[in-house]
Order: sequence, then C-alpha cells, then structure tokens
Amino acid sequence: MSIKINFLNPFGTDAYNSLIHETMSPYLTNGAELVVTNTKNCPENIDYYYSKHLIEEAVFESCIEAEKNGFDAVIVGCCYDPGVRVARELVDIPVIGPLEATMQLAPYYGHDYVLVTDHHKAIPYLRDMVRLYGEEAHCLSVNCIDWWVTEMIQDTAGVARDAVSAAAEIRQQVGAEVAILGCTIISASYEKAVREGVYPRDMGILNPNTAALKVAQALAELQAQGSYGISRKAYYQSLKDRNADEFERVRKRFGNRRPNDM
Repeated sequence: MSIKINFLNPFGTDAYNSLIHETMSPYLTNGAELVVTNTKNCPENIDYYYSKHLIEEAVFESCIEAEKNGFDAVIVGCCYDPGVRVARELVDIPVIGPLEATMQLAPYYGHDYVLVTDHHKAIPYLRDMVRLYGEEAHCLSVNCIDWWVTEMIQDTAGVARDAVSAAAEIRQQVGAEVAILGCTIISASYEKAVREGVYPRDMGILNPNTAALKVAQALAELQAQGSYGISRKAYYQSLKDRNADEFERVRKRFGNRRPNDM
C-alpha cells in the first residue's frame, strides 16, 4: 500500500515548498510519497483575514483537484487550518489541519501545552481556534515570536533561534509541559536547524508539520483498508449529495473563480 500525500502550501507562492519538503520527507514511512504544492492566483500573505478568505477559495479548489489527481490525503499547510472543514465537505479523502492534528496528539507528549505562533495578529485568532477545538483546559498560553511569514523564509536560522528560546521561556513561565510551534514555517525552520545539528531535539517542542503528516498517512491507510470515511449525516454533508444539480450550478458559476493575479 503506497500512500500519496499532498502538502498544500496555501500562500499563493512556491517560496516555501522546498523548505517544507526538505524537513518533512525524512518522516515518510512505508513507501509513502509527499508532494508539496501551493495555491495559485491568490494572495501570498495569509496573515490578514481578507487575504485568508480569498486564499480559502483556492484551498477548496486545490483539494478537489488533489482528490481527482489520485492523492490519498491533503494537508493544508498553515496553522490557521484555513478552509479545512469546508474542504472536508467537498472531498472524501482526509483533509488535515496542522494545528488540529497537533492538539489531538499533544496529550501523548504531556498534559498541557503552550502555543508559540508567529506574530501578534495571530494570537487572538489561535485563541479562538483553541476554543473551537475544545482545548482550553490544556492550552495554557498563546504567545508569539514577532516574525512574519514573508520574513521567515529569509532567515530560517533566526526563526529557529527565537522559537527555541520562546518555547523554553513560556513553558517555564506557565508551567506547561510541552510547546506547539503554531506556524508551519516556524516548525520547518526549527526542524531544519535540528537536522543541521544547531540544536538538540527537544521532545517538548511539537512540530505541526510532522503531526499532520502522520495523521494524514494514518487516516489514508485506514481509508485504503476500508476503515475510514467521513460521515455525511450532518456537519460534513455535501451539497452534491443533497442536490447534485444545485451543486453543479454553484460549481459552474463560482467554483473555478479565482482572485485576480496578484
């Protein structure tokens, strides 16, 4: 059984693709294949919510295309988990949000955790995500390292340095056992530094990219074995199942719409 996973960078640029592939590929097992792609013809900066919503339209279409192209799972590569739940309505393959996956795995590493994200604007958004995922009892704090994604790719070593420092300091301040690096590019920067021998592996620092990869592979393998499927009873019920004609009309009119080239 060979699983094919699409890591979809939602940033509208291929600037981050090689970093993601380099730092995730070592964790592939059982012949699984990782293909890193990015959204097209949409904003490159997901930090602001207007751009984020435009990007989510591209995420939906990319997930549909991934399923058509034979992928067994999609990881939407941002800890905002942009468009993940809507995409699950549209496709039958697993769609993974890195933040959700890491929160689900965190109890295997420690009782409670802190989230270390990129910048001040992300803090309230991730606090909302903590509530959405029902993790208030385990997430003790959400803090940032004051980096923006467009700057991170220019200095991954600096990002790793600040992430390691912040994870240690904030865990000590609030008494948390582990830290989640609440940004896929922070996580990739940290992983790169660890693999280069700059820092020893800290088992208390959780990498959402790795967590998402393992959840994606596990669910894809279960689906291939006939032991996983998305319930269409309510929350993830698809319009195409309820009214196929309406779904096709919506898709024809809006589905292939893209924001103007930026």
